[in-house]
Amino acid sequence: MATYLFEKEIALEKIHTRSPFTRGARAGIAKAVFSVAAASVLALGATAAQAQTYPDRPINWVVPFPPGGAMDTIARVLGETMSQDLGQSIVVENKSGAGGNIGASYVAKAKPDGYTIMIVANGMAVNPSLYKSLYYDPIKDFEPISLLAAVPNILVTQAARKDVNSMQDVITQAKAKPGEYTYASAGVGTSIHLAGALFTYMGKLDMLHVPYKGSGPAISDLLGGQVDYMFDSITSAKPQIDAGKLKALAITTTKRSSSMPDVPTVAESGLEGYDLTPWFATFAPAGTPPEIIAKLNASMLKAMKSEKVQTIFAGIGAEPIGSTPEELKTYLADETAKWSKIIKETGITPN
Repeated sequence: MATYLFEKEIALEKIHTRSPFTRGARAGIAKAVFSVAAASVLALGATAAQAQTYPDRPINWVVPFPPGGAMDTIARVLGETMSQDLGQSIVVENKSGAGGNIGASYVAKAKPDGYTIMIVANGMAVNPSLYKSLYYDPIKDFEPISLLAAVPNILVTQAARKDVNSMQDVITQAKAKPGEYTYASAGVGTSIHLAGALFTYMGKLDMLHVPYKGSGPAISDLLGGQVDYMFDSITSAKPQIDAGKLKALAITTTKRSSSMPDVPTVAESGLEGYDLTPWFATFAPAGTPPEIIAKLNASMLKAMKSEKVQTIFAGIGAEPIGSTPEELKTYLADETAKWSKIIKETGITPN
């Protein structure tokens, strides 16, 4: 900073020798220069002090979908462990609707002080290509913190159905009666919706997409017979499968899930090349100090290594990932490009 001020003094001397400005005008310029420099020093000092004391109050972790799904479970499990490390409680707040856009818009406008963060899924990379306009920019309005986990989706139907025992049964019936069968999702643009859209596109099937405001309501209607099928996360579907209420037909990832190794993948079941790996990550509002981002990142990575979190993740079919903020930034850009191409090819729309 001293060098910066010295250079400004030299600049002012040059102005003095050839400028028509009066002595008073030159003095005013010098005062302005020193005022800006002083303000910069104060701002840097305030940011450093803020980072040193952070956090000194509860952190609000926004989940842009209702309780009950994989995203909600991951946020609550990690939040509980992180609160012990950071010495402050982490309060999970569900702000659902519009495929996660309501919650994301809320966080984008929040104060960038580290006390509002959010968990997101594939929709963060999908929505820019799916919606004509958003109230936020997924790249410019957020600071990446860390990738968290990957959780496979699974094709399910009511266990009571005797006419469907495999994914091929679904394809056969859908082709026999175009437009008659439905598949539910947790909302437009979610990984669950994308799994179904990619399935119908690759299988050349005419099925009606029925979006819900979250996985919980969708499963409820699936169990009640209001919809025929659903690609749901293993997290929320497995308890219903274990209870004998839902029937597992296929996994969306290229490899079988370690939590349900007997369930074949969609590719194994007849749609070669099918691959959808849902991921979850955390972001903060743009402008959040890098020192605070670093503290949150370190706490998340530490939490994911804990025996408690790994045990619970395994129970819900989640594979821990973890990353640096820079790695997440690159990953989001790559995923956004990938889904832009897929959406154009498949004709997926937000209805």
